[in-house]
Amino acid sequence: MNWPIWKYRYYVFFGLFLVWMTFFDRNSFLYRIKLAGEISDLEAGIEMHKKKIDDLRQQRKDLFGNEKNLEKFARETYLMKKANEEIFVIVDPD
Repeated sequence: MNWPIWKYRYYVFFGLFLVWMTFFDRNSFLYRIKLAGEISDLEAGIEMHKKKIDDLRQQRKDLFGNEKNLEKFARETYLMKKANEEIFVIVDPD
């Protein structure tokens, strides 16, 4: 047991352990970094959806709170019209 590598056995085993944990293990460091990135993306998506929900609630409150706003929304969005009206849609070429 007088091999030169045997003097550095702790360093060798620690190095092999790090290589194993970085690349080959089921819960490797690279996999954990990837999962952390996905979690941050999903949390950002949650915040975006919460903001969108708040905007839609405010829009619903504005629409159903006033009959004129509801009529304006229906005319602009769904191109609804009254019986004696004509609608002209102007499209921007850009």
